[in-house]
Amino acid sequence: MDMNFNFEPVYPRHDLLIEIGQVEMAIDGLYEREDDERDALQPDLESRMQSLIEALDHLAI
Repeated sequence: MDMNFNFEPVYPRHDLLIEIGQVEMAIDGLYEREDDERDALQPDLESRMQSLIEALDHLAI
């Protein structure tokens, strides 16, 4: 049996999925923040999420 499986192509996708999950949790936690803090954080989190999703889409190609 050949045990030489290359996991390297899997790592970037896995890392992106983990980071997407972290950003989702941060977005979900915004409701616990004060309005001005939430208003300051939300655009950055949404922008980061969009960047991560685009990077994940490029890996699929």
